[in-house]
Amino acid sequence: MRIPNFTDVLRARRVISEHLTPTPMWSYPVLDAALRAKVYVKHENVQPTGAFKVRGGITMLFSMDAEYRKHGVVAYSTGNHAQSIAYAARLFGAPCVITMPERANAEKVRAVRALGAEVLLDGATVDEAAAHATRVAVERGMRLIHADEPELIAGVATCYMEMFESMPDLDAILVPVGSGTGAAAACLAAAALAPKCRIIAVQSEASPAAHESWRLGKCVSQSNRTIAEGLATGRGFALPQEIIRGKLADFILVSDASIRCAQRLMLTHAHTLSESAGSAAVAAVLSYPEDFAGQRIGVVCTGGNASEREMPEVLCADFKRENLERTLHVATASA
Repeated sequence: MRIPNFTDVLRARRVISEHLTPTPMWSYPVLDAALRAKVYVKHENVQPTGAFKVRGGITMLFSMDAEYRKHGVVAYSTGNHAQSIAYAARLFGAPCVITMPERANAEKVRAVRALGAEVLLDGATVDEAAAHATRVAVERGMRLIHADEPELIAGVATCYMEMFESMPDLDAILVPVGSGTGAAAACLAAAALAPKCRIIAVQSEASPAAHESWRLGKCVSQSNRTIAEGLATGRGFALPQEIIRGKLADFILVSDASIRCAQRLMLTHAHTLSESAGSAAVAAVLSYPEDFAGQRIGVVCTGGNASEREMPEVLCADFKRENLERTLHVATASA
C-alpha cells in the first residue's frame, strides 16, 4: 500500500488543470449569521459530474498505462464515485463497468449510463455491490478501482489546495466521510500548506465505520443505514485510515436528521441544492455550534446530485419548523 505525498498532489493538479477549472468558494452572510461563524463553501457541486470525486477519477485513469487501460476498469459506488470513473474512462477511451446497489439513486444510474459505462445493479448495499465488482474484474480481466488508491486521494487533494490558496488562514475544514478519501486528501493538503488548520472529519452516526476504524486504530465493519448515499459505507478502508490517523483534529458523528436540516439551510441560505452527503459538514456546525462560533470554517459541498425522493423531506414545512429551528437553537430567526 503506497501512501501518496504532496508531490503526488502537485502532479495530480497538473493533470486535472488540463480538464477541469477551479471551482468557486464563496461565503454567504445569511449562512454566517445562522451558523454564527464565517463559513466558506467550496462548490464542488458545479463539477461536470456534480461532485468532487471527478478529480480522483481523472487522476486515476491518467496514471494507468495506456495499453493496460484498454482492458477497462471496474468500480463500485452509490453514485458519485461511479460518475467520476465513468467520466474519466470516457475521457481516456477506456471500457468501464460500474456495479451499484439495486436501489441506487435512479438519477445517478442514468448519469453513469449516459457517460457510456455499463451499469450492473446488484445487492442491497455498496458493500455487496463491491463484491460483485470484484467478480466482474476477475471474469473480464479489468482493473478494479477501490478506495485504497493513492491516485484517487491525490486527485481529491487538489480541491483542498484550491481552498487554501483562496483562504490560507482557515481555522478548520470539515470534511464529509464515507470511505475517507476526502478526509485523507484534506490532511495531505493541510500538512503542506496550512499546518495550523484543523481537519475535522464528519460521518453519519447511522453509518459510522470510518469513525470507529479511526477511533479503534484498525479497520472495522459497522452497520450501514444512513440516508446519505455518499456516506453509506459499512467498513473502514486501509489507505485513508492510515493517512488520517494522527492527523485529524477530530472526527464528529452527526444524525441523519441534522443532515436533512443542513440540506434545507444550504438551499435557503446558500442558494445551493446539495445532496445529503454534501451537507454533512454544515450539519456538524449545526450540531456543535459552540465548537465553531466565531471561527473561519471551510466546508465542501461535495456533491449536488440530490435525488427527487430527497426533496419532500428537505422541503417539508413541518420538518423545517420542528427540526431546523431546534437544531439551530432558533438561530435562523436572527439571520
